Amino acid sequence: MNESNPNQKLLPATDSAVTGKPIQRWSAARKREVVLRLLRGESLDAVSREIGVEPYRLEQWRDRALSGLDAVLKERQDEDPVQVGLDAAYKRVGELSMENELLREKIARLEGGVPFRRARSRR
Repeated sequence: MNESNPNQKLLPATDSAVTGKPIQRWSAARKREVVLRLLRGESLDAVSREIGVEPYRLEQWRDRALSGLDAVLKERQDEDPVQVGLDAAYKRVGELSMENELLREKIARLEGGVPFRRARSRR
């Protein structure tokens, strides 16, 4: 008996006739080509029938590709002028905070724990 593995994927009809072998795994390049076809507007069902992959799996590939695209587009470049300005501002705020803290400590030591001297009455 010759049993076929239901998890094996077949090439499109023209490719499988040439090679005669089922495909075990899909490379990233082949998945990218399929996802690009879907993004260009080809029917999910038509592509699914043509390449022999379940529609839910094609939807997963498309969704992963779009989420990866979103993540890449959200990243900021190293030389982004807005980010450089923010980094400089954060650095300056940190320096000023440290300076204020040191000055408060110095004032506390000089005053001996009493914030103001008691003024003598002028009478």
